[in-house]
Amino acid sequence: MNIFVNEYNRYRDLLIMTVEQLDDKSFFKSVGDSSNSVALIIKHLNGNLLSRFSDFLTSDGEKEWRNRDSEFELENISRDKLMAEWDKAWQVLQDSVYNLSGQDMKRTVTIRGVSFTVEEALARSLAHLSYHVGQIVFLGKWFRGNQWHYLSIAPGQSSSYNKNPSREKGFR
Repeated sequence: MNIFVNEYNRYRDLLIMTVEQLDDKSFFKSVGDSSNSVALIIKHLNGNLLSRFSDFLTSDGEKEWRNRDSEFELENISRDKLMAEWDKAWQVLQDSVYNLSGQDMKRTVTIRGVSFTVEEALARSLAHLSYHVGQIVFLGKWFRGNQWHYLSIAPGQSSSYNKNPSREKGFR
């Protein structure tokens, strides 16, 4: 298992645990005119993951078929369909990344014609994913308010958690 798998899984779990706490209204709601909803952020992540990890080692990570701008337009799509697309995009990531070898990490891939080692491309992808999952968690906490169920260490629980840091390598 390569060093990125646990972190990808950790951020996937944070996204899923947040989405599970949201009703449809909150899932599709934005906090302002220039803000993205949880649904739009997930739609964008779907496009990004599909583009980056389809034929990961053999073709440019920014596919010609990707229409990034449309990822920020929410036209009559249901939550179930959007989450099914998330599952599909995540499966493409898993199929491409989870069995990479140490030798594969030194191979070169391109994104928009720029060369990266596989390791660099994965670090970049993980940073992108964590950035957007952080936005989703923030929105989830915003919408749920006092009903929010903490995903990591709840306020006032640091000392107790530190005695048994069970989530340091993922939630599963």
